[in-house]
Amino acid sequence: MTTRKGSAATASRMPPQPSRRGLLFGLLADIVIPIALYYGLRAAGVSVFAALLAGALLPTLTTAVQWVRTRSLEGMAGFVAGTMLLGLAAALVSGSPRFMLAKDGWLTAVAGLWFLISIRAERPLLFHGGRPLLEGRFRSDGTSWDVLWEREPAFRRIWRVSTAIWGVAMLLDAVARVVMAYALPVDLVPGLGALLWPVTLVLLQVVNGVYYEVAGLWRLTAGTTTRPPEG
Repeated sequence: MTTRKGSAATASRMPPQPSRRGLLFGLLADIVIPIALYYGLRAAGVSVFAALLAGALLPTLTTAVQWVRTRSLEGMAGFVAGTMLLGLAAALVSGSPRFMLAKDGWLTAVAGLWFLISIRAERPLLFHGGRPLLEGRFRSDGTSWDVLWEREPAFRRIWRVSTAIWGVAMLLDAVARVVMAYALPVDLVPGLGALLWPVTLVLLQVVNGVYYEVAGLWRLTAGTTTRPPEG
């Protein structure tokens, strides 16, 4: 029988869970504000490259502030920071507005490959990304995901497959971004690129949500599956 002390200990081992306000701020800082800044600078007569560079610097600065405050960039935060710095370096070297526009596509391709490579890691990338959002919050009996990972092969398989789904989707998203960057009018691309993010993410949420239900993720986290006795 699980005691209250045991439940409290399990809860204390769970990773910090981001608030809705924090997630909304992250969305504004990484997508909405940079696009608004780009079009505002363009309306003021700033060059395409300088406006794009200013928009790219903003998410990098917010990530730097997070690191200064917490002295850590774990999981997805570290991944995002690495790809943003790589993109800024490449953009500064190239000096090309079209390359700068395609930057998000190339970085999304790197992200997709990173997801796919992580499938064979000790724990795949999506496990680290989904854990702070879902563990202990949705259809959970309070069991730590560390315990589920060690005890349930199906749990491990679900996260590896869903990470593969994300990797493939991000590669397709990357192709669309690169094509837009080189085929469409320059000032049209940032806005369309921003709109592509919610489309990709909503489709991923739908596909993954269906997969999680069919594969039994919520039955595992809620403790409603039949498990062999522990010995």
